[in-house]
Amino acid sequence: MLYTELLQLWQNSVEAVDAKDWPTALAKLNEISEPTSRTLFNTASCYLALGQLDLALKALDLTIAKDERLAVAFFQRGAVMMEMGRLEEALSDYIWAQKHMRENVVIDYKQLGLRFKLYSWQVLYNAAAVYCQMGQWEQARDVLLSASQEKGPGRGGSMEAALESIRNKQALDPLLVPEGVVFRPRKQDVEQLQQRDFLGKATVRRECLWYTCLSIHSFSSDRLIPAVTQ
Repeated sequence: MLYTELLQLWQNSVEAVDAKDWPTALAKLNEISEPTSRTLFNTASCYLALGQLDLALKALDLTIAKDERLAVAFFQRGAVMMEMGRLEEALSDYIWAQKHMRENVVIDYKQLGLRFKLYSWQVLYNAAAVYCQMGQWEQARDVLLSASQEKGPGRGGSMEAALESIRNKQALDPLLVPEGVVFRPRKQDVEQLQQRDFLGKATVRRECLWYTCLSIHSFSSDRLIPAVTQ
């Protein structure tokens, strides 16, 4: 498949996502014969918006198969696993998400087209949510206390409320990438797609995937998610 064809379908699907037209977005994404990790992640996001967990999980499996270092895919799949009651697998995904954050407080996916920042505290928060559903309340509290020490916006009030819930043995809901937040093609590529040379052929360059220029900050690695107790 030519990249220009992939790009056109990708852009059309994103426009459908913005309109919350999930079936059209899925139809465009499913036309891509050689999907990338980013378009597969978008497919999963559409299925989640439609409440189709099994298909969302399958799409996230394919996403991770394409890019085994995409921490946000493990983060998202962990939440789907939780919703499906597959707790051991959910916890494993959060451990892998933490590992692929490579001791960073945050990974900013903006440069890859996703307007989302994944914070280490969010990964730990979801791990604590798994322990809640397992009935391991002390583990949940300890992991959540570790999360409360991490940096990042939005954790203050959330942590206090979450700790209170754990004290009352009330389960936590997992955090997710928000609905409608998907990987988008580069603006320059989309603009070039509209430009035609005198032969009527698109002048878009071949896609170049990169994962090494993310805006990230380091953090201490001494607060890892505890192993599951048997």
